[in-house]
Amino acid sequence: MSRRTEEVPQSDHDPTGAAKGEPDSDRPEGHPEPAATTEDPSEPADGPGTLPGRGSDQPRPARSWEAVRHLLVRLHFYAGVLVAPFLLVAALTGLAYTFTPQLDQLMYGDRLRVERVGDTPRPLAEQIAAARAVHPEGVTASVITPPGPEDTTRVVLAVPELGEKQRTVFVDPYTAEVRGELTTWFGSTPLTTWLDDLHRNLNLGETGRLYSEVAASWLWVAVAGGLVLWLGRSRGQRAKSARGALLGDRRARGVRRTRSLHAATGVWLALGLLFLSATGLTWSNYAGERFGRLLDAASGDAPALDTALPGAEAPAEDHSDHAGHGGSGEATAGADPAGFDAALTAARDAGLGGTVVVTPAADAASAWTVAQNDNVWPVHYDRVAVDTTSGEITSRTYWADHPALSKLSKLGVQGHMGVLFGIVNQIVLALVALGLTAVIVWGYRMWWQRRPTRADRRALVGRAPERGAWRRLPLPVLVLGIPAVIALGWALPVLGVTLAGFLVVDVVVGAVRRQLRTA
Repeated sequence: MSRRTEEVPQSDHDPTGAAKGEPDSDRPEGHPEPAATTEDPSEPADGPGTLPGRGSDQPRPARSWEAVRHLLVRLHFYAGVLVAPFLLVAALTGLAYTFTPQLDQLMYGDRLRVERVGDTPRPLAEQIAAARAVHPEGVTASVITPPGPEDTTRVVLAVPELGEKQRTVFVDPYTAEVRGELTTWFGSTPLTTWLDDLHRNLNLGETGRLYSEVAASWLWVAVAGGLVLWLGRSRGQRAKSARGALLGDRRARGVRRTRSLHAATGVWLALGLLFLSATGLTWSNYAGERFGRLLDAASGDAPALDTALPGAEAPAEDHSDHAGHGGSGEATAGADPAGFDAALTAARDAGLGGTVVVTPAADAASAWTVAQNDNVWPVHYDRVAVDTTSGEITSRTYWADHPALSKLSKLGVQGHMGVLFGIVNQIVLALVALGLTAVIVWGYRMWWQRRPTRADRRALVGRAPERGAWRRLPLPVLVLGIPAVIALGWALPVLGVTLAGFLVVDVVVGAVRRQLRTA
């Protein structure tokens, strides 16, 4: 074995996918490239990227656990090269969305905040009357009480021509002065709605949601594969401590330095990225539908609030979920403004503090609903149904009684949106987004740095890892792995379809290359 082969062991982790044994870019600047060897010991005799033994006289390699590593390297490479653009867009749009609370204050502060904090808020009925005097269109769908003493009351109007959106009128709770109005979507301002749509679907509607689901579906694959490769390097490589795994090799140069930065940063970001992948998938289009089935099967849905008044002939539908998210619910025409005060008073007496959403009854047989909407930890999501005629609480659901899956889903969404822990949550998400952007840039830089630079083998980028590692996998891995991949493809349909697409293209490219060599 030559000295060059000893210095670059075949088991060296190369997440960029360059063929092992190719010259690195970390030789000192100005030094000539090493002379080309007559044979690359890491490459099969019948050409790069092919299964040894196919089209040659070499015997088929025996199955080994090392093939698992080779397969992970190839999967990690293709996930990085092909899916990284989706991840980069998700990271940058998510970074912009992270700071929507501050952007909202900058854009709409005159409507969101009062000029002067007063002593006692006016009754809701008076504030609603002021809002309806300026905006008589539609019907009063709900009222959201101010989150803090400096914030305005939000009177939400259901206007038919706005569709699923609402018109929100902002009222000074101390003077009943109308501060302005905005077209909102489930309580979000136009700017927040636009950035939310940009992050979820690039403002392309349902078709655009495929981009974000591709990113969320593959993010955990790239992260998990990278962790296994970086932390599970073979014994043939110099042993490194946990400090090296977390901080990288600061003495390295060239591609090894880039790889060290890429991998070590990925380790620091791993938990955050896995969290964003999991929570993003819960409300994605296809995987989210599967997750909904899981909640139903495990009885993990939030408990329904019974809004039927005692003695009512037919049970009423629960609209408090919409209200709890700041939406409009199913508004009824001509709701008595005094009913908002009666419902709020009963809810406060029942212990519902903080920001609440008061929603009128859907019909004469239904109760009004009041839902807490405190999204910052510790969250408060209790809900009550109120008979405004008698002022009695007819039904109640407690946040503490929500099933564990329901709680995790709700808290995960709030954490993903950057509101669960306030400014700390925002800063963490911003750092994760910036870190992911850096990891992606370093990944592409490695791909370029590992390009062949010999006179007879020049290329713009590095080569992909060798094809056909799955043929050398141990039988237990195949027996257990194939059903697991099929099940995973069912649970995450976009991942399954794109993975199948990668495999088909890979097989076709391999077949064409073999045909060209034998022609």
